[in-house]
Amino acid sequence: MNKRMALLLTVLVIVCACLCACKVQSVDAVQNTADTRAQATPAQATPAQETEEEYIDAEYVEKHYENANMSEEEYRQYVNDLNVRQSTGTGDQDEYQTDPVPEGMPTPVEWQDVSVDTSKPHTCTLYIECTSILENLDRFNADKMEVLPADGIVYARREVVFYEGESVFDVLLRETQQNRIHMEYEMTPIYNSNYIEGINNLYEFDCGELSGWMYCVNGWYPNYGCSRYQVKAGDVIEWHYTCDLGRDLGVYWIE
Repeated sequence: MNKRMALLLTVLVIVCACLCACKVQSVDAVQNTADTRAQATPAQATPAQETEEEYIDAEYVEKHYENANMSEEEYRQYVNDLNVRQSTGTGDQDEYQTDPVPEGMPTPVEWQDVSVDTSKPHTCTLYIECTSILENLDRFNADKMEVLPADGIVYARREVVFYEGESVFDVLLRETQQNRIHMEYEMTPIYNSNYIEGINNLYEFDCGELSGWMYCVNGWYPNYGCSRYQVKAGDVIEWHYTCDLGRDLGVYWIE
């Protein structure tokens, strides 16, 4: 009897040990399966974890797109999307920050895309004046009185020759040089145009903080630089000195 009891206990111990081993293996198998699935399937963010894609600065991307986890193709697509955003952004400005041109008025022509044809001469009218200064002498730089024309006329109205493809800036530059009239300018890449700083030694701010040179063509003051306005035969180009950001000339679109 004692032998039978001992044998029975031995069998029970072996069975229990086997059951425990199987349970442990089963748990390990489940865990391994879960780990395998986690490695094979990327974790999906829950709605609470999703965030809006960070907007990357264009200059940063241009210089460091390799370090921003962007392939060259992704970078090119990003730049293309950026250009679209710029051209359809606030006020629908173009890439040179130009607001929409009024209907019926000439649109900007980029000077680097134009070839001047000197075999095709045309004529236009040029006029340069600063009479607004005479009406605001209390604000004028007293050290500049000797360069201020008594009648405010820097360049009397006259017909001049220009060549097909030339801009308002081209006409101004040639005529001031040929007539020995001082003119200083600076290229402003952000607007893709030369900015006229001074004519006849009369500079911006010489008659107050809102003073400087403005141009108009056929009575209209373009909302883009003179290097981007392509001249047509018969155009009347005028350069006026303003002492009040164009308001004294009847220009209000700048505000």
